[in-house]
Amino acid sequence: MEEESEQAAIVPAAVQARPSRLDGVNKRLAALAQRRRVSFFVAVGQRFNEVDGGNQSVVLSVTLFTTVLPLIILSFSHASGFTENVNVGTLFDREAGLSGATSQAVRSAFGTASGLRSSWSVIGLAGFLVWGIPMAVSVAAIFAKAWRREALSFGHRLWRGTVWFLLYMLTLTIRDRIAFGGDHSVAEQLALVAVSLVPIWLFWSATPALLVREGWRGGRFLLKAGLAGVAIQGVVLPVGLRLVFPPMLSSWTGFGPIGVSMAIITWCGVIGISWVVIACLGAVLWERSAPADTVLAAEADENPGPPAPEPN
Repeated sequence: MEEESEQAAIVPAAVQARPSRLDGVNKRLAALAQRRRVSFFVAVGQRFNEVDGGNQSVVLSVTLFTTVLPLIILSFSHASGFTENVNVGTLFDREAGLSGATSQAVRSAFGTASGLRSSWSVIGLAGFLVWGIPMAVSVAAIFAKAWRREALSFGHRLWRGTVWFLLYMLTLTIRDRIAFGGDHSVAEQLALVAVSLVPIWLFWSATPALLVREGWRGGRFLLKAGLAGVAIQGVVLPVGLRLVFPPMLSSWTGFGPIGVSMAIITWCGVIGISWVVIACLGAVLWERSAPADTVLAAEADENPGPPAPEPN
C-alpha cells in the first residue's frame, strides 16, 4: 500500500513538472521574440552593457599593448629580414597613412628591425605568447557572455583560447601578406585589400565555434555573424585609424616617444572595445538569423523549470 501511494504521488508531480517545463520554453520563446523586436543597434548596445563591455575593453587593451603589438612588430621585422635600413615605425606609417613630421616622430620612437633579431627566438616568442594566453581566456569568457552560453571550464577556455590566439596572429599575417605583399597599382591594391577581408571573415566566423559552448549550432548562420568582424576589423578600424590616429598623434608629438606610446595605447583601447563589440554584434546577428529552436537549444537557460521526478 505504501508503494502504491508513493507511485500515486509521483504521477501528479510529473504531470505538474511537464507544464512547468513547457511554460519555461514558452517564456523563453516570448523573451526571444521580444529581443528580436528591439532595434538592432539598441540590442547590440544592451548586450555590450550586459557583458560589462567597458571594463572588459580596458583589460583587453592592456594585453594588446603588451602582447599582440610586440608580436606584430617582431613579425614585421622578420618579414623585412631584420635589415638595418628598415625602421619599425614604417609599420605604423603604412597602416595609419602617416607622413611628414608625424611620420618622423613615430620613426624616431622606434629602432631598426635589426635590433629585434635577438628576440626572434623560441624563448623570445614564447614569452609574448604565454602572456597572450590569459588574454585569450578573457576573450573566451566575453564571447560566452555575449552569446548567452554556459561558460566553458577553465581547461577548455585555456586550450581553446590558446588556439584562438594563434589563429588570430596567423590571420593578421595572412591579411598583411595579401594586402601589402608587394608593389601594385592603385586598382590592384584596392582589389587585394578587398581579398584580404576573406581571412578576417573566416576567422571571426570560426571564433564562436571555438570559444563558445556548442558554438557550432546554427553553423551556416555563423558566416553571417562573422560579417561583424569584417565590418569592424576589416573596414571601420582601418578607416578610423587613418582618419583619427594622425591628428591625435600630431597633437602628442611634443611629448616625444612618450606621446607616441600614449597614442598607440589609446588605439589599443579602441581595438579592445572593437573585440567586445564584435562579440556582441555577431551574437545578435546569429540570434536574429538562426531558427528560434536552435537559439533556445544553444543558449543557457537562466531560469530553468523544476526537473521532472525520475520514476523508480
